[in-house]
Amino acid sequence: METRESSQSNEPCTSPSSGEGDDPDTAACDLVTVPFRQGLEAVDILRRGAGEAMGPVLHDGGCATLGFLVPAGTAAGWDVPGSICTETDGRGLRLNPEPPVAGSDWLLPPGEADLATDPVVLRRALGEAARMIEAADGCQ
Repeated sequence: METRESSQSNEPCTSPSSGEGDDPDTAACDLVTVPFRQGLEAVDILRRGAGEAMGPVLHDGGCATLGFLVPAGTAAGWDVPGSICTETDGRGLRLNPEPPVAGSDWLLPPGEADLATDPVVLRRALGEAARMIEAADGCQ
């Protein structure tokens, strides 16, 4: 199985107008959305990782999905099965204490996390989480 590694890093999300991430309130990030269970496993994996950067994480009101903020531009090369990476281009996604979407909330809010999750690290964590879930479900 071929895996494409992203050249993105966990650099701050960038403003669509300036291309710079100096003002987090106007930062544009892409958003990787995954099923809730896989996302929680990935959060645990990322938190256990030595020095792994993890940005803010959103959850929807029904706890069906988790969303990881990743650097702008990640969506162009995202190809992880079972997940969706959406370009936000600054459309309503702002890094402030209030969740950007009605009915959602922060699992890991801005200010308590890096500005964005490194997509390469997130890809590995999501893969490991999927394998753990598959193994656990196979043992039932």
